[in-house]
Amino acid sequence: MKQLAVASKRQIADVVVKNGKIINVFTHDIIEGDIAIADEKIVGIGEYDGQTIIDAKGKYVCPGLIDGHVHIESSMVTPSEFARVVVPHGVTTAITDPHEIANVAGTKGIEFMLNDSDHIPLDVYVMLPSCVPATDFEHAGATLHAEQLAPFFSHPRVLGLAEVMDYPSLLEGKQPMLAKLAAAMEANKLIDGHLAGLDETAVNVYRSANVHTDHECVTVHEALARVQRGMYVLIREGSVAKDLHKLLPAVNTYNARRFLFCTDDKHIDELVTEGSIDHHIRLAIQAGLNPLTAIQMATLNAAECYRLYTKGAIAPGYDADFLLVEDLQSFSITHVYKKGVLVAENGRATFSVTKATAIDQTIAQSVHTKKVTKEDVQIPFTRGKQANVIQIIPNHLHTKRLMTEVDVENGVFQPSIERDLLKLVVVERHRGLGVGVGIVNGFQLKKGAIASSIAHDSHNIIATGMNDDDIINAIEHIKHINGGLAVVESGRVLADLPLEISGLMTAKRFEDVLERLQKIHDALITIGASDEFNPFITLAFLALPVIPELKLTDQGLFDVSSFQFIDVEA
Repeated sequence: MKQLAVASKRQIADVVVKNGKIINVFTHDIIEGDIAIADEKIVGIGEYDGQTIIDAKGKYVCPGLIDGHVHIESSMVTPSEFARVVVPHGVTTAITDPHEIANVAGTKGIEFMLNDSDHIPLDVYVMLPSCVPATDFEHAGATLHAEQLAPFFSHPRVLGLAEVMDYPSLLEGKQPMLAKLAAAMEANKLIDGHLAGLDETAVNVYRSANVHTDHECVTVHEALARVQRGMYVLIREGSVAKDLHKLLPAVNTYNARRFLFCTDDKHIDELVTEGSIDHHIRLAIQAGLNPLTAIQMATLNAAECYRLYTKGAIAPGYDADFLLVEDLQSFSITHVYKKGVLVAENGRATFSVTKATAIDQTIAQSVHTKKVTKEDVQIPFTRGKQANVIQIIPNHLHTKRLMTEVDVENGVFQPSIERDLLKLVVVERHRGLGVGVGIVNGFQLKKGAIASSIAHDSHNIIATGMNDDDIINAIEHIKHINGGLAVVESGRVLADLPLEISGLMTAKRFEDVLERLQKIHDALITIGASDEFNPFITLAFLALPVIPELKLTDQGLFDVSSFQFIDVEA
């Protein structure tokens, strides 16, 4: 066997890395020595000769980074294009949950994500969507039961069942949920959790169901409750949910091995400018965490959590995925290697994506709405002016239930700049069903409207604005471009981003997407949006009825705490 021959120095290595300071994530120290690589695997550390020599020039050699939980669809580009963005930031492995596209296109969406992530210099592993739709009352584009998921468990890159977010079904032991859990366990696969706002009793329930992770912690108390019961906690820093600084105090010398990092949902512009898991490492180090602990969390911890036992370390028997880093404080990455081959240098990918994955018509033609009228979007008031309002919390997934007085004219709600109250509309876009209306506080728009076909997790069309005409025009434009983002003012489309793949992603290069997003940013400034948070990212989570407190679906206003629909008029 070649690897044994190279390890024992009977045969020359394919590649040898010399003059590097090796980050040892097992022992929390820095060691020196050549790194011998054969057949894309590390086979030795010591003194070796190789056909190809990589001179690390005194830089640190770090294992490739692992994103423990990411919805690639949230980047708005395909998995193959996503690789061009995150690989230069040191991410060589990602565990993804394709439940965004699955909620629109079902199994065909999962197949697209698997096919498009094949044969690229990023190892993309999949956790199968457990909740399509997120709750049994939602109107998504598909419904996935255990029998639809089961065939995927044999795929070599499918690791298990993704975030179980339908806690009521789990608590009540409903058969569809139990069947999915049983299928995962029978296949000896992992199960991820989604315990947003849940207490220790819920943690007990999830652990008893063999759920072993949670990425929804927002307090130290929540994180410790999960670790104490044997869970791994994924510390999230995405585009909306930024939890790292709140959760990092939970990490100590004794429990650090139960923590890892994830982005969950992060837009392409922030991935390009901030980075991915490398951003987590820098933030953690700046907050005072030992750099080697931060790197261990981003590599070995994630690998072991997901049973990827050949990843996450620089050691014999491990994949030759590694980075060259200038210094540990800034964690400045100069080179990224995948299977011993250079794939990124100085922040730019050195590979190109040439193949085009076939797109099924089910995926490409995904917007099917009813014609929305002014009558559909009116909010009648018959008893007074008190309303139940969704109050956003900037850069958080959670919302608050605000009871406040609103402006009412001729018996219907009127948006107000002074009160910062806008109309919120959700239009079912898969079968042309209903329209839900509500009121939202905190967007700070002064005029116009915005609309999107990205609305977690059912991904119906969601829109908010200052007047009915612009809201309806924005919705109609989303239908016209077959999904995407739009900013409208006085009946004119100021900017848009077509997302032709299930209304979630585009096949365009990420550079083109960034250019469109800049135009959207400029348009948002024109209509008075705040620059303290991304309005579209915030909007995308206002239809997700599994994260507290108040959300809007196409069926109406939903109180997550009581798990029931309520009237807008209080």
